[in-house]
Amino acid sequence: MSETKTALVSGANKGIGYEIAAGLGALGYRVGVGARDGVRRETAVAKLRAGGVDAFGVPLDVTGGQSVADAADLVERRAGRLDVLVNNAGISGETGPGWGQDPTTLDLDVVRTVVETNVIGVIRLTNAMLPLLRRSPSPRVVNVSSSVASLTRQADPDIEVGPVMAAYAPSKSFLNAVTVQYARQLAGTGVLVNAACPGLVATDFTGFQGPRTPEQGAATAIRLATLPDGGPSGGFFEDAGVIPW
Repeated sequence: MSETKTALVSGANKGIGYEIAAGLGALGYRVGVGARDGVRRETAVAKLRAGGVDAFGVPLDVTGGQSVADAADLVERRAGRLDVLVNNAGISGETGPGWGQDPTTLDLDVVRTVVETNVIGVIRLTNAMLPLLRRSPSPRVVNVSSSVASLTRQADPDIEVGPVMAAYAPSKSFLNAVTVQYARQLAGTGVLVNAACPGLVATDFTGFQGPRTPEQGAATAIRLATLPDGGPSGGFFEDAGVIPW
């Protein structure tokens, strides 16, 4: 088994996911670029390789059981183990005026679709990769969340938290809760599981609105992916530190 550490980043063909892959690659990790779109995936891999990163493409749709199983098989063949899993793939779901989701008129199918990707997809992919993560001496799982998941901030009228997003924001709160359950279950095993907020980043996900670059948005996830042994687990972090639940 290679001594080179291997990371898998879902939704890594663009935006924050790509920059997480690039940042880990710059630190010497072999990086699996997980993405549904084959053309974009291979374009990202080629760009990473041109920058000196040991990257390989991983066809991956986190909503599909067979796709996730095939991804685990591919990583095992390529690396024999997995050292870092970054669950970055996520969707906002259909939005209305002002990028909002009104809970009083929300289509329940939108909620189901968002939760399927942002929560169930994370569980599906994490569980498929856990056998490979357990082979690592220092396995790390990072779930890319959002500050809108913070119920403390959402409930404080003096904090600006953006538009009401009745599908997306609760899906990230759900993801945070799942993150804590994984951390509890895996306590003492060496697997550290944390949630990262990238901040408001200018990508196509936000309509390129936001003060932060994708590189800045990737920083917290990279830090959590490379925590030393004995580091925190079950936490929710941004650049400035811990985010209140």
